[in-house]
Amino acid sequence: MSFSNTDTGDKPADPYKATNKTDPELKEKVEDLVAFIERCKFGMMTTRIESSGLLVSRCMALAAKEGGGIDLLFHTNTESGKTDDLNNDPKINMAFLDGEGQWASVSGEATIITEREVVRKYYSPTLKAWMGDLEDGKHDGGPEDPRIGIIKIEAKTATYAISSRTLLGRATQVAKGTLTGQPADVNKLREISEDELSQWRKENS
Repeated sequence: MSFSNTDTGDKPADPYKATNKTDPELKEKVEDLVAFIERCKFGMMTTRIESSGLLVSRCMALAAKEGGGIDLLFHTNTESGKTDDLNNDPKINMAFLDGEGQWASVSGEATIITEREVVRKYYSPTLKAWMGDLEDGKHDGGPEDPRIGIIKIEAKTATYAISSRTLLGRATQVAKGTLTGQPADVNKLREISEDELSQWRKENS
């Protein structure tokens, strides 16, 4: 069931989206998304809390990518709240934002990977700074520490907006829109469907 508070007749109720949405070839859409995520590196991971059903977000650093760049991997402490959340509900969202207001949202399903071969492949020595050494000969923050796992997000859909103009050009568009009521044409607003992501993964993995 959709929500509506008014009827705009034959005119778009969301003129910003109508003006800025673009739909180029899949290759361009995916490559621009992947490049933006790489530049951001840090994003907010949103999961659902098992006990309350409420959503919670945590800042996470991108560790690696698979599936032609669209499946995102993050280091995790397997004994943390987010792994409890994902064990109960694997649906997840990763959101990225930069200082210019460009953003990306990737929704999908998460898998918690604890196989040592995978952990070793993506291990970083800086994890010791977050995991700590418990000085028991086992939980030392190294690649064999069983607390270190990988959260892999298999992307199902993605939406993002990247700038289509320079900073001056965007300011001009906003000023023009403020005076005339015309929606500012400032971004490349794009959506990538589940079918498109599946096609990309199949062709590029």
